[in-house]
Amino acid sequence: MEWAREIEHVIDQGGEISTPLTNKVRNFGHIIDLHVADLKEVGKPIRRSKRAVLKSLKKDLGRTQLRNLNRSTLIDYGKKRAKQGAGPVTLSVDLSYIRTVLTHARAIHGITVDTECARLARVALANLGLVGRSRERDRRPTTGELKALLEYFDRTPAIIPIGRIVRFAIATAMRQEEICTITWDDVDFEKRVVTIQNRKDPRNKIGNHQKVPLLNLTGFDAWQYLLEQKILTGGKGRVFPYNHRSVGTAFRRGRKKLDIEDLHFHDLRHEATSRLFEFGLPIEKVALVTGHKDWKMLRRYTNLKPEDLHQLQSLRQSDETTFLAKLTSR
Repeated sequence: MEWAREIEHVIDQGGEISTPLTNKVRNFGHIIDLHVADLKEVGKPIRRSKRAVLKSLKKDLGRTQLRNLNRSTLIDYGKKRAKQGAGPVTLSVDLSYIRTVLTHARAIHGITVDTECARLARVALANLGLVGRSRERDRRPTTGELKALLEYFDRTPAIIPIGRIVRFAIATAMRQEEICTITWDDVDFEKRVVTIQNRKDPRNKIGNHQKVPLLNLTGFDAWQYLLEQKILTGGKGRVFPYNHRSVGTAFRRGRKKLDIEDLHFHDLRHEATSRLFEFGLPIEKVALVTGHKDWKMLRRYTNLKPEDLHQLQSLRQSDETTFLAKLTSR
């Protein structure tokens, strides 16, 4: 569990476990603050997604006295959040963090709190259908949808070259935020590789730098789009110097304009990964592009369309084989 890893880290660094703070900590908000401060102290600052969840929890439950933070309170909280529109996955994440924070306080600081209340509340809310796991998405844009989107973005004047970004996303399988984070210093022009700093990984959230080859295997040439951006930016700063949220907004605007339903920017990563499989790359080489450490996670991306194999077989397979052979031999 997370708190166990935190304790091991402190011990490995020669530190001491903090003394109990029962006399200073009175409500759940104090517990959250303590959790955040402890992680920062051992070099594990809270990342954006977790920070947002903890901020929301502190707003809704922060003033709840520890003696009143029980199964019944959390069930009521879950029902209230569900009425506000929170889905089963969101509530599941909330309860997971509540339990983590409470366990952290009890294990590291000796604070007397009910660590079982979150588990019991999860069971009750699951029985009510308010808590559950996420469904794996298998949505891919159709050929017609993708063509319509690119034509719309290309003919619509905008500061953000969303059409090029969409093409780059399908060429590289990069996430929206990753695309808008890479800098020209991250690009190796000789090897045609870009390094993604701190790439998303649930097991290694900091320092997970990964080199990604810029290929031309999915029907889109990543290297060509990067060179176009070099001309546009002068080769300074970020390759795509745009706010990733603005990119998402522009994508959604185009999707709505064309009446395309249930298509997210992140689905382009699914599309890219599936195309790499359709091209014929084995799973270990696809993982070099996508960054998946657990190859089992790639199974969800193999929603292949057999008819696309005819289109993709015309790509430069000989160039791809030579390039990846050099990449994997290093």
